[in-house]
Amino acid sequence: MEPTIKIACGRASRKLAELIAKSYHQELVQTEVCVYSDGEFQPAFCENLRGCDVFLVQSTIPPADNLMELLYMIDGARRASAHKIIAVIPYFGMARQDRKDKPRIPIGAKLVANLLTAAGVDRIITMDLHADQIQGFFDIPVDNIYASRIFLPYLKKRNFENLCIASPDTGGTRRAASYAKYLDADLAIGYKQRPRPNEIANLQIIGDVKDKNVVIVDDMVDTAGTLCKAAKAIKEAGAKSVRAMCVHAVLSGNAYDNLANSVLEELIVTDTIPLKKPSDRITVLSTGKLFAAVIEGVVNNSSISNLFNYDHFKDIAMDDMLIEE
Repeated sequence: MEPTIKIACGRASRKLAELIAKSYHQELVQTEVCVYSDGEFQPAFCENLRGCDVFLVQSTIPPADNLMELLYMIDGARRASAHKIIAVIPYFGMARQDRKDKPRIPIGAKLVANLLTAAGVDRIITMDLHADQIQGFFDIPVDNIYASRIFLPYLKKRNFENLCIASPDTGGTRRAASYAKYLDADLAIGYKQRPRPNEIANLQIIGDVKDKNVVIVDDMVDTAGTLCKAAKAIKEAGAKSVRAMCVHAVLSGNAYDNLANSVLEELIVTDTIPLKKPSDRITVLSTGKLFAAVIEGVVNNSSISNLFNYDHFKDIAMDDMLIEE
């Protein structure tokens, strides 16, 4: 007998989990969280999981409670005799700590991988890891899918004239180059010098952006400092318009103020992280159908390689992409 499929979620990703479950024609597993007066909490599943394949949806965004809640839920599902436990982590936090680039620092992403494995997870499904090498930190299967399968069709539907794709730094060159190749657009690259995290000394633009509609692409937007400086430099270089397309909307610190005071006409993000507050400048695209398609592939033991084809979602209607915030 085939295992029953159940989809559950933590508190950080309920809205996205509801969209995934709806796309998969399922109801979310009922859960409850007991919170003690000192802040300690205990999640619980309110229905039987014995022998089921359980998909747990939770982005590990700060605070660390979101990671702990996912670990608790994995442990709870394992102790409830679930057949398999698959963690769907739309945004994999601590991913910027992917290597030891100076003395006496942790490799946080590897530690998180160890914690998830020790808790009893059988598989990871995530989106746009900050560093692809993080897949190698796990000894279990990791499906790292790309938001480009949503972003690229969206850009094609917008049909910007004289389009140029830009990377805010040299680290994102490969991503920007793949977008530019698919869209048959020009490419520009930002070269930045960063004395410390979240601070930029200066930024120069490599490439011709004059009279072009420029879209900056990146895997995440945190304080938006780099993004706004890149947008300003591109605008000063003669660009007709500047937009940004970032997968994970971390938007911490002064991010909203930075965006409001920038030359960016639009910031396009996904719903891997819920917005802290709505903004007229931010457009949110849904990843629910994409994650549901991956889940279907895992359940049916079928290939998901077609999800790495940019044309796979070309027929999605614009209304299916957009999320009203």
